Amino acid sequence: MSSVISRSKDYAVILPYVSRILPLVDQELARWRSKALIIPDEELKKQALASITNKRFHCQGGSIYALYTPLQAEKLVRFIVALQTISDYLDNLCDRVAGASEESFRQLHQAMLAAVDLSVQKQDWYGSYPYQNDGGYLDGLINVSRQALTELPGYKSICAELVKLVHLYIDLQVYKHIEEKERVEKLVKWFSAYRHWDIYWWEFSAACGSTLALFLLAAMAAAGPVPDMEIKSLLSCYFPWLCGLHILLDYFIDLDEDKKHHDLNFVSYYPSQLVAEKGLLRFLEEAKKGAANLPRPAFHRLVIMGLLALYLSDPKACTAERSPLAQKLLQAGGQTACWLHRLCVLLRRMGRI
Repeated sequence: MSSVISRSKDYAVILPYVSRILPLVDQELARWRSKALIIPDEELKKQALASITNKRFHCQGGSIYALYTPLQAEKLVRFIVALQTISDYLDNLCDRVAGASEESFRQLHQAMLAAVDLSVQKQDWYGSYPYQNDGGYLDGLINVSRQALTELPGYKSICAELVKLVHLYIDLQVYKHIEEKERVEKLVKWFSAYRHWDIYWWEFSAACGSTLALFLLAAMAAAGPVPDMEIKSLLSCYFPWLCGLHILLDYFIDLDEDKKHHDLNFVSYYPSQLVAEKGLLRFLEEAKKGAANLPRPAFHRLVIMGLLALYLSDPKACTAERSPLAQKLLQAGGQTACWLHRLCVLLRRMGRI
């Protein structure tokens, strides 16, 4: 009986997510695509369009948080899609374009900070970058993100934590994109200030790369000011555990692609497949334990199972090398992860994700 009740609660979130939220995400992405199409610089246009086309599922997955405060769903979708699109676009500019420097990576990513901190002044984000003229595309994304945040009644209560998390995100993006011979040394040195977690340096880096805690903070602020204790409780679950799980799954399915492009992949730093298996399963279990202690634990549990379903339904997770661990993770997620996985497979076949 309890499993039936749990399943019905999950359906109560998933049905409006598929029927209401995904169409809103598609609408927002179509708007940004139309703006990307008129970017004057051809390289910037190429990367903006590629980020929307190839990383659409990042916005789709993150927008589950719009249902945390359903009455503010449209506003939250605008914020989530704008911020995630900034993240994906800048990641492409750092990953796929030659001739950029560490300085240019940091300058570009000040746009991410400006998107969540109203006190940050607009500047020339491309000042030291090889390509310059985006026709106002990045500023447009920043403006939408800031406007949505100002309309959240609890924004001031979460602003400081948003800024801290984005600073970690920026540091990660800068260090992970520098020359291959330098990046690991800098990432390890950076991690030395955060050793109070019993995790590897690449697991910490992975956690810093997730935007999910940002989205949840915004979703909570949409209902009003968020008490400090709630924020502390949230972060004890999300950082590093749930956020780390999110990005480790992302890197897990991209192992082959990143090897081909010589891109950094955090999962590849596990010394063996067995250690990688233990690492991902540990992050899953710690995230589940932390979620049980949060307000509305069923929602956070559904997010965790949704991460497993979304990433492990990707065809890249079905190769001979990836499938055994993918199946173990789904089994560890239990019945909810398995039926969500089947749903994601169906949605992929339909072209919805």
